[in-house]
Amino acid sequence: MGRLDSWTPGSYTAGGTTHPTFRKGAGPGVIVIHEIPGITPAVIAFAEDVVGRGFTVVMPSLFGHPGAGATVRESVRSIAQVCVSREFSLFALGRTSPVATWLRSLARDLHTELGGSGVGAVGMCLTGGFALAMLADAPVVAPVLAQPASPAPVGQARKADLGLSPGDLGAVKAKVAAGCPVLGLRYAGDPAVGTRFDTLRRELGDKFIAVEFPGRRHATLTEHRQQEAVDRVLTFFEQRLKP
Repeated sequence: MGRLDSWTPGSYTAGGTTHPTFRKGAGPGVIVIHEIPGITPAVIAFAEDVVGRGFTVVMPSLFGHPGAGATVRESVRSIAQVCVSREFSLFALGRTSPVATWLRSLARDLHTELGGSGVGAVGMCLTGGFALAMLADAPVVAPVLAQPASPAPVGQARKADLGLSPGDLGAVKAKVAAGCPVLGLRYAGDPAVGTRFDTLRRELGDKFIAVEFPGRRHATLTEHRQQEAVDRVLTFFEQRLKP
């Protein structure tokens, strides 16, 4: 039995773009956005934990082969796929990746269907900042940034950049100032994150909740899973999505 066999496969189309989706659970909505190389067994395990705490989870598949392991071969394939896609901005400064528009639409439709205070969103690594981009123009009330690593940390400016256009950054800051906290997770020595946590602290103030672990590992919720990180995310979702 495959790890995704208990999930309901589907697809979602917005703006002429379609991506496969996998859905499971009941309760308030949470969008789990996978990292490189895709929806790996470790990503599925984390998503199962979210389902188990009483949430409806939707996992869009943006690249890679759903269910495949986090091998070097799969990672190389996914990186090549991302590099040629117009949906992702790997190196641009001060720009929101186009895929954020698709994710915002998914969040709006999920919230319309399920109701409640809003939806949760968690991005990881390459997609780590997408949860923040969704906050700018979607009913996201529980954004989680797990080791945000985009744009690629090449040069000091990119290491600090949040992957948001000036307009989206302004919208995010307004929502955060109005009371929406942002949860961030990382290993303190992870070079992929660069200095983005410093930028987040400066731009969002004490509404940015940083959870940091010692070491130079990377994937806090999946391949290098820290149970404390998973527990903090689940508690954050419960506090924000279950009044």
